[in-house]
Amino acid sequence: MTGLTAPSRRASKEEAEKPFWISFSDLMTALMVLFLVVMAAALLSVTEGVRHIEAQERHRTVSIASCMEQVREFTGTIPGVQVREHSVDFGTLARFQNNSSELNRDQQQFLQRFVPRVLGIAREPVCEEFLKQIVVEGFASQSGTYLHNLDLSAQRSERVLCTLMAPAGDFHLSAADRALIQNLFFAGGYSFNSTKKTDDDSRRIELRLDFYALREKQETPQQAKRIPALAEDNDTSCPIDAR
Repeated sequence: MTGLTAPSRRASKEEAEKPFWISFSDLMTALMVLFLVVMAAALLSVTEGVRHIEAQERHRTVSIASCMEQVREFTGTIPGVQVREHSVDFGTLARFQNNSSELNRDQQQFLQRFVPRVLGIAREPVCEEFLKQIVVEGFASQSGTYLHNLDLSAQRSERVLCTLMAPAGDFHLSAADRALIQNLFFAGGYSFNSTKKTDDDSRRIELRLDFYALREKQETPQQAKRIPALAEDNDTSCPIDAR
């Protein structure tokens, strides 16, 4: 009976001396698993972010295409008006005489009837979301010097804005439309950098619709109101008339 008790004491002593800490290989395995879990979560987050940006860009592309399609449908009913990408070319309907920035009565009335329809499209949610500005671009022919034509083309674009902002006339725009023009329209002039086949065709006006890039739209604060109050101004004369 006494010979059977000694092994039992030796086994108990050996078990008491076994270390409690996990082995180095087990520790490395646990750290690797933790690293893989963190990396998987990070990749998933990045992938979701890329998908979100791609979805926003698709939405922007579709919205701009839908906006321009409305412009094309409207201008398609007016002979002589063409839409190229994001620009509306009025052709002979808003053509200037040589070395002149004057519009005749018919041209003025045409613009006063045409632009309110464009403003109506600009107010549509599909356009308003990404529409940044509408630039009135005046062009000149190759006749004359560069600086003279640069100034002349700027005067032509300003003449269009003066026509649209006129508070009186047979087809004058409403106060709401003129307020939107103040907020949305800009004048831009091009010398003979974009000429047509003939000098007559080059003396023209175009409307270019500019849209926000996705990042630019995200960084631009949302406007509380698209249409500001129209300031009262007793001076209704066109500034270029005084030059």
